[in-house]
Amino acid sequence: MFKPVFDVCSEEDVESEEDMSVDASKQPAAIEQALGAANALGKKAGGSSFPDIADGLDELNMDAYDDEDDAIDILGMGIGDTFYPSNELDPYLKDSNDNDSEEAEDMVIKPEDAVVVCAHVKDEKGQLLVNIIEDPDGEINQYVRNDIDIADFPLCTAWLDCPIKGGEKGNFMAVGMMNPGIGIWDLDIINEDERAALTLGGFAEIQMNKKGNKIKYKEDSHTGPVLALAWNKVYRNILASGSADKTVKIWDVATAKCKITMEHHTDKVQALAWNHKEHEVLLSGSVDHTVVMRDGRVPSHSGFKWSVGADVESLAWNPHDQHLFVASLDDGTIVGFDIRTATSNSSTELKPKFTLHAHDKNVCAISYNPLVPNVKLWDLSNNQPSCVASKNLKAGAVFTLSFSEDCPFLLAIAGSRGNLKLWDTLSDAGVSKRYGTYARQNMASS
Repeated sequence: MFKPVFDVCSEEDVESEEDMSVDASKQPAAIEQALGAANALGKKAGGSSFPDIADGLDELNMDAYDDEDDAIDILGMGIGDTFYPSNELDPYLKDSNDNDSEEAEDMVIKPEDAVVVCAHVKDEKGQLLVNIIEDPDGEINQYVRNDIDIADFPLCTAWLDCPIKGGEKGNFMAVGMMNPGIGIWDLDIINEDERAALTLGGFAEIQMNKKGNKIKYKEDSHTGPVLALAWNKVYRNILASGSADKTVKIWDVATAKCKITMEHHTDKVQALAWNHKEHEVLLSGSVDHTVVMRDGRVPSHSGFKWSVGADVESLAWNPHDQHLFVASLDDGTIVGFDIRTATSNSSTELKPKFTLHAHDKNVCAISYNPLVPNVKLWDLSNNQPSCVASKNLKAGAVFTLSFSEDCPFLLAIAGSRGNLKLWDTLSDAGVSKRYGTYARQNMASS
């Protein structure tokens, strides 16, 4: 049986870096009611059962030159003074153009490139660093392609490929900021106006009055800093946001409109995650010590709630089992849950499948390996977490990390020292010994 592997990172310096499955046929009858959670997920034996819900995410489906012999020597004594009727025939300009062409080619994001975008603050100014990783499966060549200045402090990011101005696909980065707006930048554009190509919400205007500033927000905008973003990879025009204003919003980036606003938390919303299989299902985590699951197809349903022992820092669905998710907390622990144990009775205490004491400080981010089901690195087999490998990448306090979906053993990490670190986790002997088979299978199939 495959074993889930996932990464966690902590606010502590990375001095020490770091099968949940339930057989439905063996569930006791008492859990029948708990399958209300599955119904909220749109599950029945054959799949989704919400064909006609008009208010939910269904409405958001997007579904020839002169010859060189004609050159004229004017007041010159050598080839350096020779006049050429076209730039293409001038050997000096020709070489220059070739160089320019090569440089321009280096700036194009190619389908085979891996792209890592870091948001950071430098000299009291927000900035996006667009890093290109060539040949990520071989000898890695990493360079900063360009940087983008942004108007405010970045707090969270989300990649999306849904074009915001027509076309099929693109490379876009959504950034949640200290002001209540969400900026979306087109990463394919370089050295042009670097203002966001699109902004969702934000300030409409700020007016002065006798009691101080009076702020007016754009329609349906968040009214506090945007702390979490999550892009829906199936409904590609859909972006979810969580804010310090305690709300969760669902945006259609194609129309730049907020479609749904949810107010099921009582404190700041810091984490969001869409389900990998039931793509309308969203998890949200809050400083109010709860995780809530909602189905966008039935926005009137209050959802299902789990209580945890501390502020929720991040959330991740298990990509190998749509019923399982983990939440990382600011007390250094990670808790894992199975949604099939959920009930509509909010007074029922839902205990986690496991609790992992991963770090001594905040666990700021979690990332499952998309290839090895089941990286410090932790193996979650049989709900008995064990550490597989750890590494000090000298990133400072680690704030975020993510496995590459195209190169599943390549891990990108960023922390308080303001630089990007890459870890080829297969370079660790323990990881290679345990999971090298998956890497070979992945290379054979690609």
